[in-house]
Amino acid sequence: MKGLTSKEEEIMGFFWEKGPLFVKQLLAFYEEPKPHFNTLSTIVRGLEEKGYLSHEVYGNTYQYYAVISEEEFHKGTLKNVISKYFNNSYLSAVSSLVREEDISLEELKQLISEVEKAHHK
Repeated sequence: MKGLTSKEEEIMGFFWEKGPLFVKQLLAFYEEPKPHFNTLSTIVRGLEEKGYLSHEVYGNTYQYYAVISEEEFHKGTLKNVISKYFNNSYLSAVSSLVREEDISLEELKQLISEVEKAHHK
């Protein structure tokens, strides 16, 4: 799955939150100065090419909808980060969080407890 630019991720957020949308509806979510319709349309078509959106045809216009859930996107993003920065090692990633004190020992113990409970079900 190809990554997203911050603009693309912002637009996907609208689809995940609101459901199927026409490009003209996207404009309503922006403050002034609003992006140009053609700019949004180009980004939306790019998201479709990347496999994040698909569309239904209504007359001479398209209504786009997300084909990848926000959860699937976050899982894929996490996998990419682990792969790119931690040599595919989740252990290295967690170790880094502990070393940098981004996660406390208590939080780590809670995580281990949750994982153990999940495996015993």
